[in-house]
Amino acid sequence: MNYLSKMLKTAVATIVAVAFCIPAAAQETIKIGLVAPMSGAFALYGQGFHHSMQAYMANYGDTVAGKKVEIIVRDNTTSTPENAKRLAQELVNRDRVDFLAGFALSPDALAVASLATQAKKPTIVMLAAASGLTGKSPYLTRVSYSNAQTSVTMAKWAYKNGVRKVYTMVSDYAPGIDCEVAFQKAFESLGGKVIGNSRMPLANLDYSPYVQRLKESGADAAYLFVPSGDPMVSFMKNYVERGLPQAGMKLLTTTDLAEEYIKPMGETAVHITNTIQYYDTLDNEENTKYKAAYLKIAGKNPGAIALGGYDGMAAIYEVTRKLDGKLDPEKVMAAMKGMKIKSPRGDLTIDPDTRDAVANMYVAKIEKKGNQYVPVVIDTFVGVKEGQ
Repeated sequence: MNYLSKMLKTAVATIVAVAFCIPAAAQETIKIGLVAPMSGAFALYGQGFHHSMQAYMANYGDTVAGKKVEIIVRDNTTSTPENAKRLAQELVNRDRVDFLAGFALSPDALAVASLATQAKKPTIVMLAAASGLTGKSPYLTRVSYSNAQTSVTMAKWAYKNGVRKVYTMVSDYAPGIDCEVAFQKAFESLGGKVIGNSRMPLANLDYSPYVQRLKESGADAAYLFVPSGDPMVSFMKNYVERGLPQAGMKLLTTTDLAEEYIKPMGETAVHITNTIQYYDTLDNEENTKYKAAYLKIAGKNPGAIALGGYDGMAAIYEVTRKLDGKLDPEKVMAAMKGMKIKSPRGDLTIDPDTRDAVANMYVAKIEKKGNQYVPVVIDTFVGVKEGQ
């Protein structure tokens, strides 16, 4: 037998052996397909998910129910729904993942909902905050929050604290409009009044004309929703330059106030009153463990966006333990309903009816402590459900 024949025979034997080994190997590994922007404009979102997932594994191990956990990352660098769906399809068909996870933006999650249903693939939404999202597929579970939860909480806090006239300002896309509608409905049901509104282009970074309209509105406060990062930095610059803090105009927001988003705002951040599901300043044992692991991996503290990765992993580990590693999709989704998760935000429950997160919503002011600006919680709304 010549060299070429020997090589061919060896190659065939190897292929056959590998083919026989694949099912057994697959059974011993839990694959999680992470679809999120790891580069581009929203890179911090996807990187935060991944760092948090790694932090959870650092704290609780890389095996559960005797099976190795593997994260397969797909970069939705374009942050488009079409690309998110294509990447999710690839993870389902080629990589044979047990769970899909991630989805920073609501259009991405909405695009993948039909695929999750068709493939019967349990899908963990780690951020996308569109109201009613989990109703789009019986295979979706959200561990973050909805826009309605944050905006309704802010409406209740504002009225409770003497605000009666509000001007709303939101980025003109689905999440912004979600927030505007939910805030107005809740605020006016309590007896307050929304006296005007501005819907601002999502890509806009010059808010001066909108801030001028706010200044002339006669409102007690503004309710603002723009994406974290550069939009908030630009808005705050315009807000201060137009003298609104000196005029007594309160600013109510619902955004992530991780240190990477607060720092660029500088001293303008002290004018913000914010509500969200998590701040890194929360004082509890799980948050201490989370921050320590995250800091070691990412070199900074986590924020409300990144937290979805940690809570998503907690949900996956918990359901895997409950089912002793036998991840039948129907049983996974049944086990998700009503699940309680120990989270750095405090207690987290998956609503048995909607598969949405039920958890505390915190209201915070930004204060300067030493050389840093940090969120300080001033009120807590316990066990908030979407639509409450």
